[in-house]
Amino acid sequence: MYINNNSKEHILACLSPSPSNEKIILAASQMAKSLKGDFTALYVKAPAGEKLNKENQQRLEKHIRLAEDCGAEIVTVYGDDVPQQITEFARISKITKIVLGHSNAAGRSSFGKQTLTDKLARFAPGIDIYIIPDSESTKKYRLVKSPSGTAFPSVKKIVITLFILILSTAMGFLFNRLSFTEANTITVYILGALLTALFTKNYLCSGAFSFVSVLLFNFLFTEPRLSLEAYESGYPVTFVIMLASSLITGVLANKLASNAKHSANTAYRTGIMLETSRLLQKADSEDKIISIIAQQINKLLSRNIIIYPADKNGLLQGRVFPVNSDNDCRALLTPQEFRVAKAAFESRKRCGATTNNMKYALCLYLPVKTNDEIFCVIGIQIGTKSIDPFENGILISILGECALAIESVRNAKEKERIALLAKNEQLRANLLRSISHDLRTPLTSISGNTENLLSNFDHIDEKTRRQLLKDVYDDSQWLINLVENLLSVTRISEGRMNIKVSAQLIGEVIAEALLHIGRKGENHNITTDFCDDLLLADMDARLICQVVINLVENAVKYTPDGSDIKISTRHEGNTVLVSVADNGPGIDDEKKEDVFKMFYTGENKTSDCRRSLGLGLYLCRSIVNAHGGKITLTDNLPHGCIFTFTLKSSEVHLNE
Repeated sequence: MYINNNSKEHILACLSPSPSNEKIILAASQMAKSLKGDFTALYVKAPAGEKLNKENQQRLEKHIRLAEDCGAEIVTVYGDDVPQQITEFARISKITKIVLGHSNAAGRSSFGKQTLTDKLARFAPGIDIYIIPDSESTKKYRLVKSPSGTAFPSVKKIVITLFILILSTAMGFLFNRLSFTEANTITVYILGALLTALFTKNYLCSGAFSFVSVLLFNFLFTEPRLSLEAYESGYPVTFVIMLASSLITGVLANKLASNAKHSANTAYRTGIMLETSRLLQKADSEDKIISIIAQQINKLLSRNIIIYPADKNGLLQGRVFPVNSDNDCRALLTPQEFRVAKAAFESRKRCGATTNNMKYALCLYLPVKTNDEIFCVIGIQIGTKSIDPFENGILISILGECALAIESVRNAKEKERIALLAKNEQLRANLLRSISHDLRTPLTSISGNTENLLSNFDHIDEKTRRQLLKDVYDDSQWLINLVENLLSVTRISEGRMNIKVSAQLIGEVIAEALLHIGRKGENHNITTDFCDDLLLADMDARLICQVVINLVENAVKYTPDGSDIKISTRHEGNTVLVSVADNGPGIDDEKKEDVFKMFYTGENKTSDCRRSLGLGLYLCRSIVNAHGGKITLTDNLPHGCIFTFTLKSSEVHLNE
């Protein structure tokens, strides 16, 4: 007994080609909306194959589309016992209510004395069953069901049956000559019935073989021979058992072969679904997801695919994915097909080859969507063969996986964008906190010194005036350098660092940088050592000049007066190395990597007692990396630091 303990309602509607099924679907949909529950539409297909005429097949496809439009999840299962399949699915899926139609005639012809409703009520007493009566609409309805193998056999199958019959009889004569018992001959004929069922897959052939084999056994191998009479009283029972065994063997073999075929198809399609999920987990872009989905639908349906990606402005240019390279798919990229795809995009419903109002389209167009957004429209070339209901269920599942994968990729990009905005916002906050005090201190000094000069210029001696002016100049230069670094940081964080690379003399760039050092390095011994005065490197001279300025100023700040600062260059292969060395206190090994981080100032005090913002070395690394080079920090034995950065060397060829 099944009892549903789930508080959320789950409505199940049973699909069929019956004309009344449309009313059932609408009723189940309305019930699901009213109860705010889940809605599933189930189609049970016999594993032996359900042969529908064209009218019933079209009606079934129409009902499946209606269920999809009503928001139902379409599920197809296989099984001979329809009530049992419905009950088992309801148990697994936690169905609380089943909605189906009722027709006494159809019910009794299909299920004997008990209708489908009676069996469901007996198998699942804990589930509410709602019957939608519509006997008038089913009077003209006739479902053509023909299990696979009941059609009149072909000549080939008849020949196979006769051959197996003759071979079995020959084996019987051989056993008789070898004095084997009659039981061995009976076993041979039963084996022949099994082989006939396996090779012909036809019930008529199996039944004919079973009946004729009993007659041949009676005629050829029982006393009196060559007669249909039998002397022993037990022979009639033997013949009946032999006939029943042969018939049962043939029927079971046919069912086994049919079930094996459907199991193989189900396994193949389920494998495609699992493979799709696995591939989508590795996809990191919408283009890859679209290519994977097209490839998987090609495998599932063996049909040409066209996909129109979509953005907030509408559909984009379509891409065709043929089943094989020999297919000519130019007809799928016509303006007419695009209009049908656009109709599917705007209506959020399937349109195209299988819909009544757009039969002229070559493709069936399905929107790949979530509740809030449509990501693309997939077109499937239909041709003369419609999509099987089970294939349709797998297809809808694949499209759902596609929608989730694209949504996940877009969410990841949105999170990345938000994280970047948050990082930039944090950067701005850190900049404001870092410069609030550092800007105020030099500005206050400049303001106070200039006010002192203006108010007491005539009362201040020449030496004091020069010192005040020197302080104003130093403070203004520090502010200029700070603003330059801030502007560079802003350009880097916003991705606006435009590099204009050209061949430049590295010696001239270093000389230009030393001019900007000015009086800051007056108390230090700054020297240069160039391996070649005409050494060329590919660079943006303005940015590399700033790198040299920052490195030299960093050495000036953190070394005492009188320290040595040496700028040297050397050429190694196709690389130019520029080094700035000092003999100051140096930097501990565990802090060497931290000095290139933004806002890192370390514990060492600057020589002028000003607090550093920690932007100079960060800018140096960013600029050098943008040039494709690398900057490193090593020890200058016995003490001090060496900052070295690399650039790509360049050569100028002169035509003499």
